[in-house]
Amino acid sequence: MRGSYFLVIQLDADGEIRTKGRVFQLREGYYVYVGSAMNSLEKRVGRHFKRDKKLHWHIDYLLKKARLLRAYLIPSEERLEERLSLEVSKYGEPVNGFGAGDVRVDTNLYLFEGEPDDTLTEILKRLGLRWIKVKSLDETIDSGEKNETRARKG
Repeated sequence: MRGSYFLVIQLDADGEIRTKGRVFQLREGYYVYVGSAMNSLEKRVGRHFKRDKKLHWHIDYLLKKARLLRAYLIPSEERLEERLSLEVSKYGEPVNGFGAGDVRVDTNLYLFEGEPDDTLTEILKRLGLRWIKVKSLDETIDSGEKNETRARKG
């Protein structure tokens, strides 16, 4: 399966995240990371749930210090990462320079004051996308169909 994804992350205390080339000062709170996997969505998200892995992307360094609470898999043949990141930026505070090396946005990581799930599902419904929300690759929480919003309207 190809597509994009949201990671819902909780950082329990203010802290410094050091990557190979950058240092990010992050505040305690909930974060949403927007990513894509145009080869294997399940493998990419599964990798994020693993604790022991080679640190490669910015998100790997953050997940060493934070908890990955859940992920939203968003199947699509279209590259949606940039569009989704722009939508999330309307609600979350951007962490400039985090991720987003291959898209035209400044970041793919956003801080939220509270749990971001209602906002994320509203974005996905408004864009007419379907998703699968998981706590791990073995445990699905729920899913949403892309026609769900349209069916209620008419």
